[in-house]
Amino acid sequence: MKQELRVAAYAVCVRDDEMLLARWVDREGARRWTLPGGGMDHGEEPVRTVVREVEEETGYLAEPTALLGIDSIRRSRLRRLAGPGDFQGLRIVYEVRITGGALRPETGGSTDLAAWHPLASVPTLDRVELVDIGLQLWRERPPVGRSRLTDPANG
Repeated sequence: MKQELRVAAYAVCVRDDEMLLARWVDREGARRWTLPGGGMDHGEEPVRTVVREVEEETGYLAEPTALLGIDSIRRSRLRRLAGPGDFQGLRIVYEVRITGGALRPETGGSTDLAAWHPLASVPTLDRVELVDIGLQLWRERPPVGRSRLTDPANG
């Protein structure tokens, strides 16, 4: 069975009771809100990945202020080949603050829009699970950086 590992870094950015999200477009054209972020380039430091990805997807310059946690997912489909296999995604989640830039959508990437959303409305959005994981890590700051939402012991 083919295996694939993807390491990515994501940003939780909350300001004035609003959360910065990017709208991800999947291969079929469905759109769901996600944390700004994405895959690490070979040799890239995770902190640089999250800074680069926030700028690419939102137009903002960001500074990581805390490592919130690391999340791991498994799927039975490979991302790159879109076929059967064993996919594992390792997602490094940082808290970031905006230091400059201006809000704008990404062009030619995997997202098509970036926006601030009131924290109270986030649960009503059409979103990926990573948004809930990031918010839970941000709110609870678990000592080992593991989300209770994906902890098998909470199954």
